Amino acid sequence: MGYCINHPEIETRYLCMKHNIYLCEHCLECRDPDIYCKFRSSCAIHFISKKGFDSKTQKSLSKEFSVVFLPDDVRIKIPKGTTLLEAAQKADIYVNASCNGQGSCGKCRLILESGTLGNKPTSLLSDREKENGYMLACQTKIADNIVIRIPEETLEKKLKTAGMGVDATQNLAGLVQKFDPMVKKYTLKLEPPTMEDTVSDLERLKRNLRRAKCDTVKMSSGIRVMRQLTQAVRQDNWKVTASVLQKKCSLELVDVRPVSQEEKSLGMAVDIGTTSIVVYLVDMQTGEVLSAASGHNSQSSCGDDVINRIVCSEKKGIKKLQKMALSTINNLAQRALASLAQSHKNIENITISGNTTMVHLLLGIDARHIRREPYIPTISEFPIIKARNMGLKAAHYAGVFVMPGPAGYVGGDIVSGILYTGFHKKADITLFIDVGTNGEIVLGNNEFLMTAACSAGPAFEGGGIRWGMRAEEGAIEKITLNSETFEPDYITVDNKTARGICGSGMIDLLSEMHIKGVLGQDGRFRINPGHPRMTVFNDESAFILEFAKNIDSEEDIIFTQSDIRSLTLSKAAIYAGFTVLLEEVGMDFSMVDQMIITGGFGQYLDIEKAITIGLFPDIQREKFRYMGNSSIAGAYMALLSNTHRQQAIKISDSMTYVDFSSSTRFMEEFTKAQFLPHTESKLFPSVTRSYLNSPYLN
Repeated sequence: MGYCINHPEIETRYLCMKHNIYLCEHCLECRDPDIYCKFRSSCAIHFISKKGFDSKTQKSLSKEFSVVFLPDDVRIKIPKGTTLLEAAQKADIYVNASCNGQGSCGKCRLILESGTLGNKPTSLLSDREKENGYMLACQTKIADNIVIRIPEETLEKKLKTAGMGVDATQNLAGLVQKFDPMVKKYTLKLEPPTMEDTVSDLERLKRNLRRAKCDTVKMSSGIRVMRQLTQAVRQDNWKVTASVLQKKCSLELVDVRPVSQEEKSLGMAVDIGTTSIVVYLVDMQTGEVLSAASGHNSQSSCGDDVINRIVCSEKKGIKKLQKMALSTINNLAQRALASLAQSHKNIENITISGNTTMVHLLLGIDARHIRREPYIPTISEFPIIKARNMGLKAAHYAGVFVMPGPAGYVGGDIVSGILYTGFHKKADITLFIDVGTNGEIVLGNNEFLMTAACSAGPAFEGGGIRWGMRAEEGAIEKITLNSETFEPDYITVDNKTARGICGSGMIDLLSEMHIKGVLGQDGRFRINPGHPRMTVFNDESAFILEFAKNIDSEEDIIFTQSDIRSLTLSKAAIYAGFTVLLEEVGMDFSMVDQMIITGGFGQYLDIEKAITIGLFPDIQREKFRYMGNSSIAGAYMALLSNTHRQQAIKISDSMTYVDFSSSTRFMEEFTKAQFLPHTESKLFPSVTRSYLNSPYLN
């Protein structure tokens, strides 16, 4: 599905594959009927416009069917031939699709309750699953009225996110000393007009704003305010509250209302991550975080990483991904507002922090050149934007500040992290990493800042891992193995029945399997294939974390050889990034004074085990600091203070980006790091090399 090139408000399924454009039913005419086109034999547009199909046939081709999604009984009408994944996206139902609908991850599993579907053969479903009506949503097209059940393991769960509500206020207390929002409010008592003082209402208001130290020389006002003015100034005996939006080089009078109608002024800080989105609602008078919410970034159904998102935007349109992100943010804001008995119209200030690709797509800006050499974004520093021009639910005049980003693969979320952690003001050499899908790192102090992206991939977020998942209910987050039987002992998020394994659990597992002798240094299984914990899946060895019978599941939770490989590649990219970035300035790990780890995933990380697998360097443990979700914290600071907003711009401008994409040194270090913990054991002196004796070792 896409939007007609001539009527962008109309969604349609008719795609001209020659020109890669969509046409609605009103525009179904072949653009090149007289020249050769290799797609013509399968082109519905050509057939309908040139082969004399009657209206009945055309109606048949565009027939819609009813799709019902259980257990929430969500109903939607979908054109024939639409995939179930596209139908779920249109119905705002989250279905995990890590591979961007390519049919290679096997995670978008749904159950057919009634009706008929056209399924493509796949080896990613077991025979038992197929017998029970399972199918892959991305490989199944709608050709009938159907009822679909979303299985428990596929339903979106509430993400485990720290630092919310009261805890967030405590963590952020004292960060901002002087509040200076984008929309500044002035409470004024105007002098009533007289025969001696006959200036207009607007000039009278400006006169009093000047007395309140507001520079009205650079101030403009729109027609909406002019229409408000007559009644607003007179209703409360000339007592008014004027709201002024402060831009970079000008001011705008955006709202005037009687003092009696003044309501609580709210701000919203947004962290738009590749995987999840976090929203804080803030009292702009006190700085208190009144409410907070987090949720899954619905763009994930178009791919787990930024490259897949860009590819999806090129194929299916930027508007689709923009709508997904906006919908998530607006829904989270509504959830946060619900507990406050406040309206979205009270949100007058907004800051957004995210990587470069996420920000471009949120703003509807073409991001295709970020993935093409020389990897340049369209915009790195953004002007103040009005919320209404973005589609955000807030006061129509609300100002939006987007955190600037220095490069295509290092964005505003990293600038936010530096702003929050403050290491750019200190002499100590700091190595900073935001552990997530993109793996951005920064090296520096108060004299220099160098940054790079490691292309870690989505493995730590559960992408590309058979039973990988985010830190949701039921995710295995801590795990140990018995040294003799290799029996797992694990803890899940919220102590729920195991549904999969998240990033911190995967690092624990890889470390345990290496130390206990289940894996060799090359990351391959050394355990006897006949061991009760070993099985075969898709012709490769796999370790059983939990048996299906113990969790009332259709199949065992397993960790395959491919899963191990994906995780090893991700950790190798990050360690290689550290090494090469240090080399760029003639340093090594011994010269690092502190290592700061941020990101939601980092909170649950066992540093010792991360070092054991070679993810982090083997340095003194007291040098490691975890500082939470620094992206949302930096956005919070910028929300309240113009000083911090300007500081964010200076930080971005002072960062030197190092591109690893064509670096032979990075590839050398990346190759060396693809072992446990590394090919050079001298780099990890504290990691034990003695494997426990086991009768199951080859």
